[in-house]
Amino acid sequence: MSSSPKSWWQSKSDRMYTPSPELAAVVTRWNEAVRTKDTESLRNMLSDSEMLRYVGTAQGEFWGGEILRQGIGDHLGEVPEFHYRDARIEAFECGQTGWALWTGFIYFPNTDVLSDYRISFVFGLERGLWKIVQIHISNPTPNFEKLGIEHQALDALMAAAEAGNLGLGKEGMATIMFTDVVDSSILAGQMGDRAWLGRIDQHLQSVQQLVADNGGTLVKSLGDGTMSTFNSTRAALKAAKAIQHNATADTQEPVLRLRIGIHTGEVIENKGDFFGTVVNKAARINAAAAPGETLVSEATQIILGHNDGFVLSDPKEMTLKGLPGTHRLYRLTG
Repeated sequence: MSSSPKSWWQSKSDRMYTPSPELAAVVTRWNEAVRTKDTESLRNMLSDSEMLRYVGTAQGEFWGGEILRQGIGDHLGEVPEFHYRDARIEAFECGQTGWALWTGFIYFPNTDVLSDYRISFVFGLERGLWKIVQIHISNPTPNFEKLGIEHQALDALMAAAEAGNLGLGKEGMATIMFTDVVDSSILAGQMGDRAWLGRIDQHLQSVQQLVADNGGTLVKSLGDGTMSTFNSTRAALKAAKAIQHNATADTQEPVLRLRIGIHTGEVIENKGDFFGTVVNKAARINAAAAPGETLVSEATQIILGHNDGFVLSDPKEMTLKGLPGTHRLYRLTG
């Protein structure tokens, strides 16, 4: 008796999807690297594609691309000691694509919590090697209850753009820098409007030149302040150091004391201007800086990594006007 068309198709499709011990082994290696915080191995298992995605269990835990590759170590470094229990892995492949499901329990000794986890993986073959292109972690227990902490290391990295003109501009990663002059209204009153305008115009031209010298673009000046964008966090910090140094080395009176705030994330560019919550947060970081201080967001610090020539202070938790919660900021020194 011949098979119905539906049963024949089902039989053929089942043959397309085959169990994959190889991918099951990759999942096992990934989980062990997570437990031991082996950052190098974790990065090696991640796709090189900008389509790489990670979805965690807490609100806002959604990252991808280079942000995830650079920040995965810091993110998992926040997780306290834990142990796997009763783990089960199902893995399958079909041509250049594969997927796996890890189910089991994770025990956290510091909170004495045994938590049920389901972790799904999507894989792609890249240069003959299986690479993870998506991870999705599902768990019914809030982070604070099971870990004793709330993740903060990557919270700012992938803030969604809030511009009202979505779709009109280009989206992408950028480091945003704001500068402004401390007590500018007092200085303007002391000098008089005409003298002050000449002084501040000279300052703004200097900032524009130093930004350009370090590979950035001055997007706009805002009275006595500026907003600039950089494709590199390192370039932004080099520019900030140069701008602060130039201000302190200037012997003209009155001495200008500057605040600088720097933040990195997804922005939307439209007709030469930039929009999004990253821009807003960079401005708030700038406003929180003390005279002569450059403050750097945690997002920028994570991407910067350990680069010679930059010294950042220990992090401090600060509130930023108009933004909920506290934010981990670093002072650029030297």
